[in-house]
Amino acid sequence: MPGSPYLEEPPKGLMTWPRLLKMTLPFALIGLVGAVYLDAVFEVLAVFTGALFIVAFARR
Repeated sequence: MPGSPYLEEPPKGLMTWPRLLKMTLPFALIGLVGAVYLDAVFEVLAVFTGALFIVAFARR
């Protein structure tokens, strides 16, 4: 990977953006499609924003 600070591969257990997106993107898309189907997009986005705020505050 060009510009990578690692000589060969990232250390085991390190969460990188590609790995994070592979884990979360399918669930996020399914959840958003379900929210559109149930007409609850605002509520789902509010819960998602609240969860991100809690995680950010806890990691601080």
